[in-house]
Parts: sequence; structure tokens; C-alpha cells
Amino acid sequence: QVQLVESGGDLVQAGGSLRLSCVASGSIFSINTMGWYRQAPGKEREYVATINTGGSTNYADSVKGRFTIDRDNSKNMVSVYLQMNSLKPEDTAVYYCNARQRIGLDYWGQGTQVTVSS
Repeated sequence: QVQLVESGGDLVQAGGSLRLSCVASGSIFSINTMGWYRQAPGKEREYVATINTGGSTNYADSVKGRFTIDRDNSKNMVSVYLQMNSLKPEDTAVYYCNARQRIGLDYWGQGTQVTVSS
């Protein structure tokens, strides 16, 4: 089992920045990829960015050049961050942290609300 706790969501003006954090605990040795997804009202959950144990990153086209994902591994926990710059109103969503085990199981955090005002 993996537990994920997110933080950092807030209300920000367009053009501003936020940094989301997610701390994973539990069976962290089994985690391969960690990432962020988001869900806007009335829309499907969508991919934002992922980072694997080797540090390789991938981003959705809509956030490339504006968002940066990074990861911090320690003995007892793994943290993943999402630095979001040049925020746009269309970035408004609930952001979910994801951890994927090597066997393919997914774990999700409770979500953190990001609201970008125009």
C-alpha cells in the first residue's frame, strides 16, 4: 500500500506561480513512476506530468515550458513536486498526485484545488 498526501493548491491570478507537493509513504520501494493529473469541472481527469525513478520526465503539451516536475527520494518517503509558472485560467482544476508501482497498480492522493483567476 502507498499513501499519498498532496498540498499547495491555492487561488492565484493568471500569470502567477504555485508549487504543489506530494508525499508518498508506505511501500515506497515498489514505486516506479510518480506524477500529476488534473480534473477540471465537467471534464475527464487528464495527464499533466510524470517522473520515473531514473529522473526522466514527461509533460502534457499544454503545460510544457510552464510546469516542472521533480522528485526527492529519501529512506522512508518519496516526494514529488510540481512547479507551475505562467498559470492560466484553463489550468484551474483539482490536481491529483499519482504513484504507479512496478506491477502496474496505481495509487491516488485526495487532490488539491488550484484556481487561476483571470
